[in-house]
Amino acid sequence: MATATTTPRDRLLTAAAALFYRDGVTATGVERICATAGVSKRSMYQLFPTKDALVAAALAEDGPAVHAAFLPDDTVTEPRERILHVFRALEDTVAQPGFFGCRFVNTASDLRDPTHPAAVLAREFKQELTDWFAAEARTGGATDPDLLARQLTVVFDGSGARTVVHGTTLDGLSVTTAAALLDGAGVK
Repeated sequence: MATATTTPRDRLLTAAAALFYRDGVTATGVERICATAGVSKRSMYQLFPTKDALVAAALAEDGPAVHAAFLPDDTVTEPRERILHVFRALEDTVAQPGFFGCRFVNTASDLRDPTHPAAVLAREFKQELTDWFAAEARTGGATDPDLLARQLTVVFDGSGARTVVHGTTLDGLSVTTAAALLDGAGVK
């Protein structure tokens, strides 16, 4: 799995992010991460003093790309369509093989310690999405953009969880639910 063009740090972060997402943080040991990354445990501990530090660093490294995968580009200009784009992207994502839920929710749930650095990061990433929804809702004229943003985040998170629990796709459920919330909040 390791390539000559990446650093040991990069390989560790890539391996850790993939393994933590697929198998969970607590179920993934340092030995396995190091073997997957092609890096010795000694080197890992020189780069990351603890597994907890690696968990947080992997989430920090991976998080922005995860968010970007759902957000629309600048060609989508209307707030309603920008918000609905997120849910269409979610529907596409959950239908892909290897979808194991939201990595931020999974990490926070797996760690069960709200003060763990990775749990704090997970919360921050979820808040970024909520803040993005609020800004779009405000621009779209929502009656209560902050409430709408929290509702949309619940739909987003719940949609991912539903897919994992039921082993099915959403078949438009998250998009129609988000659209109903947007209608109710007056977002055109």
